[in-house]
Amino acid sequence: MNGVSMYSKTSASNYSSMAELVEQHATLVKRIAYHLIARLPHTVDVDDLIQAGMIGLLDAAQHYNAEQGASFETYAGIRIRGSMLDEIRRNDWAPRSVHRKAREIAEIMQEIEQQKGRNAQDSEVAEALGISIEEYHHQLHDSAGHQVFSLDEFSDSDEVNAQPISNHESDPDKDTQTSGFQEALANAINTLPERERLMMGLYYNEELNLKEIGEVLNVSESRVSQIHSQTIIRLRSKLNDWLN
Repeated sequence: MNGVSMYSKTSASNYSSMAELVEQHATLVKRIAYHLIARLPHTVDVDDLIQAGMIGLLDAAQHYNAEQGASFETYAGIRIRGSMLDEIRRNDWAPRSVHRKAREIAEIMQEIEQQKGRNAQDSEVAEALGISIEEYHHQLHDSAGHQVFSLDEFSDSDEVNAQPISNHESDPDKDTQTSGFQEALANAINTLPERERLMMGLYYNEELNLKEIGEVLNVSESRVSQIHSQTIIRLRSKLNDWLN
């Protein structure tokens, strides 16, 4: 029986199992923290994310059930990321104007897509907003940190993927709704412009940082941040009916 399984079946006082658990998976916590911090403003302390991630790791150890089939690292990754996102939400730095502008951009994107039958271009969104393309990119930059956890809410919902490993009974209606949403999300991602689709794959699947993605796309790190923010807003516009 490994340390995780031992801990999940014993009391929280089993410190030796806990110490071993944290030591073995500390790199996972740090990797997720540094992946997130690259998308956040300088006011966010990576040590705070790591501390929150450690709490998520311990929570994962308490609830993990190896008999459900998922590996502990997969399960713990969801719990760790979810704990960090909760920490970000509790200390939301973004002023209301940033949230409002992001919603406004999403609404305009949806209108243009409905009218044109294709993805909205930067110049079209800027024109509809009545601002220059430079100001539009500036707004994307401002909302970049705020948008960091949006896709995680789309794809993980923290508990959605975690619940099947717990002992909670399945809710058929909720399972059907979740399945439908995931299908809608997959379809929305498939309709993204090619560069945005590539960027999302590099960031969320390959877990490259912004500088590395910039080298692949041959653009600056700042531009990658803008593209990421615009992509999340675009997905929100495509999934507006689900999110509301």
